[in-house]
Amino acid sequence: MQLMGKRVLLQINECLNFSTGKIAQSIGEVANQQGWESLIAYSGRESIVTCKSKTVKIGSYLDSCLHFLKQRLFDNEGLNSSGPTRDLIKQIDTIKPDIIHLHNIHDHWLNYKLLFQYLNNTNIQVVWTFHDCWAFTGHCMHFVTVGCKRWKSGCYNCPMKGQYPKSFLDKSRRNWLLKRDLFAQNKNLHIVVVSNWLESFVKESFFKDHDIRVFHNGIDLDLFKPCSQKTYDVVNILGVSNVWSKEKGLYDFYKLRELFPVAKYIITLIGLTKKQIDKLPSGIEGIERTESVQDLVSLYSQANVLVNPTYADSFPTINIEALACGTPVVTYRTGGSPEIIDDQTGVVVGQGDLVGLVEAINKAIQIQPGICRIRAETCFNKNDRFEDYIQLYNELLEK
Repeated sequence: MQLMGKRVLLQINECLNFSTGKIAQSIGEVANQQGWESLIAYSGRESIVTCKSKTVKIGSYLDSCLHFLKQRLFDNEGLNSSGPTRDLIKQIDTIKPDIIHLHNIHDHWLNYKLLFQYLNNTNIQVVWTFHDCWAFTGHCMHFVTVGCKRWKSGCYNCPMKGQYPKSFLDKSRRNWLLKRDLFAQNKNLHIVVVSNWLESFVKESFFKDHDIRVFHNGIDLDLFKPCSQKTYDVVNILGVSNVWSKEKGLYDFYKLRELFPVAKYIITLIGLTKKQIDKLPSGIEGIERTESVQDLVSLYSQANVLVNPTYADSFPTINIEALACGTPVVTYRTGGSPEIIDDQTGVVVGQGDLVGLVEAINKAIQIQPGICRIRAETCFNKNDRFEDYIQLYNELLEK
């Protein structure tokens, strides 16, 4: 169906404000420019933000809290929120989208069983972007930190039970079987992964017989651009994360602080909670997560190097944002993180190699800002990267 002569795109994602929400908004903007009608359905626990796509708010903060409580008790993430999901299905019937594009349908806001039971009985073309591994595991978003391979043949006795999503029970086997059987029924499902690294896992999962493509993410290069000159009298080391944890390398920064002279090297971490800031060791400055893009751009631009010591990440946008602001990147050999840089714009070291991290930082600060900006312009312009999705949508509808 078409609305006022336009093809209709409905994206479904748990957030609008940050991370995958920014990606969904950018795809919607490109779709609008290409003559589509763009809508985004998102979790009602999030405050309303300015968005160039039409928005569809699903559920409420209370619904999300109840979902969270139930999954803690029964390990059934994505199997609650029945009422809000039925409301979404009613909205889909009204909107009559040509394409439904799924992003993160987990995180305590949607019932994927109800959603796919509905989608499996329609002819709507479905694109699903995997930003993590949740869709083909019985429990977790990332299993690489524990070296688990049970997701290949059927999860059980989950070694990541105490991590996302935390639960008192372990129903990973049931969850895995339900996902496999439910998702396999949809013959109009097309998978997009955000990195070559993630693609390698999907091709070993129960999605291996589906259409699988790799589309790297992009960012708004008019927003993320150098806005100040760097100084080199003192080396400014920057770390950025939406949520800081052991897996994001928080404690590696603690150890790194001990390896650099305080007078010559400054470490600044963005995205910490107030509690985490209070516990920071001497010599590390902590900043809470900022909603101001300009403040973030300024911090990127002033930094001599972005260090991303993550242990589990599919394709971290912070690496791209740093490059766009003229800042080289040092990262662990983790997931899709190394795919964002090349030998001229950053350095990759083995996970946990702190000595290698020190050497990489000293090497990276010699990189010229202009080279980093050029790589961002060449590889990660959002208009180019998200145009890939529009071409995919058109291809599916033409078939």
